[in-house]
Amino acid sequence: MRYCGFEPTQFTFSSLLSCACLDMCRGFYLQALIIKSGLLYSDAFAGTALLSFFGRHEVLDEAIRAFEDMPRKNLVTWNSLISLLGHHGCAEECVLMFRNLMRTRRVLSEYSFVGILSGFELEGDLELGGQIHGLVIKNGLEFVVSVSNALINMYAKCSGAEFAGKKFEDAPVWDIVSWNTMIGALARSDRHGKAVELFLEMHVNGNFPNKTTFVTVIKACARLQIPIYGEFVHAKIIRNVFESDVYIGSALIDFYAKCDRLEDARRCFDNIHEKNLVSWNALLAGYANKDCLKSFSLLREMIQRGYLPNEVSFSSVVKSSFVLELQQIHSLIIRMGYHQNEYVSSSLITSFAKHGLTSDALELVAAADMPLPVVLSNVVAGVYNRTGQYHKTQELFSSLEEPDLVSWNILIAACARNGDYKEVFELFEHMKLAHVCPDSYTYVSLLNVCTKVCNLGLGCSLHGLMIKADFSRCDTFVCNVIIDMYGKCGSLESAFKIFKEMTVKNVVTWTALVSALGLHGRAHEALERFREMEMVGFKPDRVAFLAVLSACRHVGLVKEGMELFTEMKMKYEVEPEMDHYLLVVDLLARYGSLKEAERLICGMPFPPNALIWRSFLEGCKRKRTTEDLALDM
Repeated sequence: MRYCGFEPTQFTFSSLLSCACLDMCRGFYLQALIIKSGLLYSDAFAGTALLSFFGRHEVLDEAIRAFEDMPRKNLVTWNSLISLLGHHGCAEECVLMFRNLMRTRRVLSEYSFVGILSGFELEGDLELGGQIHGLVIKNGLEFVVSVSNALINMYAKCSGAEFAGKKFEDAPVWDIVSWNTMIGALARSDRHGKAVELFLEMHVNGNFPNKTTFVTVIKACARLQIPIYGEFVHAKIIRNVFESDVYIGSALIDFYAKCDRLEDARRCFDNIHEKNLVSWNALLAGYANKDCLKSFSLLREMIQRGYLPNEVSFSSVVKSSFVLELQQIHSLIIRMGYHQNEYVSSSLITSFAKHGLTSDALELVAAADMPLPVVLSNVVAGVYNRTGQYHKTQELFSSLEEPDLVSWNILIAACARNGDYKEVFELFEHMKLAHVCPDSYTYVSLLNVCTKVCNLGLGCSLHGLMIKADFSRCDTFVCNVIIDMYGKCGSLESAFKIFKEMTVKNVVTWTALVSALGLHGRAHEALERFREMEMVGFKPDRVAFLAVLSACRHVGLVKEGMELFTEMKMKYEVEPEMDHYLLVVDLLARYGSLKEAERLICGMPFPPNALIWRSFLEGCKRKRTTEDLALDM
């Protein structure tokens, strides 16, 4: 065109800049031509096209610079920049430009408000969003559909579904954007059932959903994990011929995987015409949660079909793999250069630690050329703790700039495991000084220390702190630990009080009470509670039998103890272990039934240990001493 002597106009440049295939290099070349021709200074049309081009390529600095260089700006130019800034989440800059636009005293259009409202995403933006809403009303644009939708979207992002719902109800007309915005707002607010209900209402009102609608609703169904809802939506997707769409297909894969229907998930995957990494990762994640062997073979299939896995693919498979597959995947990760990826390394270290491969996990930590994030540091600290490397746990904790609650809990648990009971409570004080609020796991570690050192006063103080923090009212696990602490520290009344106040009890709760009664010599009551536990529907386990047999041993209930030992295997199908045999042998030997004790030892399915023989021999010695005394008399 230029070769033939025709000079491009602003319309020529606008058409060229709007081409989707135009890259940055050619865009800058066109910008230079626009400046050289003087069109940037004489007319706003070419400059506005430049703004759109830079916005499409996310080069905001160049867009703002081009805007500032334009001496002639019309309302479309202002709206373009405001919309561009809002779309990229630059709320402050967006508001600043909107205020500058208002100072020009131009009459604002619907696009001015749609642009500014798109920039509000945070709760703190709600007040300013409300002021913009006032300006919308003042300018008589409240009932324009695009502005109404922008207001619904703003309220949904800044204050949740409730405010957005009110605006949605007041809207003059509901188009597809209105419905999608409101359904999305409900889904983001974890009101997935309401999102599905609104989709059904949309269907009843005769509105046709689009791809965005289906993706949002299917994701809501996946969170609900109610198959019938998702199947209804899936039927609508098939009717609208959207099943082959990659984004809808990926959402369907996720839904069926979460509902434990992997065959249906695979069928949805196969129906997608143009698969991408997202669809492969959705299927991988589904199989990884349920069938780790299949997820590994699927990863190989993915590579064979020419799709290169990314960090999400590897992490999904790594988290679910058994030891053999884990080592194979580790080799593949190294081969593909993902071993230095923080996300993949974290997954590998976590999986190695989970499978007890602590040396492999620690080798990865040593090889990782990166500072460990807090979450991964906690995993590594957990490995050190389980392997008894307390000083390593301390070193790792000291290297953290801002240790979180999990970090403190691991260190306190490691310290308690190491037997440094005084330091445990010093750490607890440091934790509070660091403004980290303890949780139930913190208190459980501390209460276990109180139980070990039999310090009732300290245990009572901790219980008081827990009541103040409302930790001991509803958590069954914590209450069980408190009952155990009071029982072993000598306050049976307090243990009873906690037991009676508990609304939800389990077999551990009853076992803790039976154990406490046995320790205090109230074996008959311990037996009553044991039978009561059976009556309310709890099947005693091996620990419950240890508690009740120990109670029988304390006061010499030989007959009752033998009955329980017989019932243990015959009635409850709980195989006696070494600890159970030790208690029963000690019960028999201690109270003179040496022949029965000897028969029991000879009938054991495994060799008796030294403790069992010692209990038996002490019983023999005791009986011989008693017989000698009788002869002397």
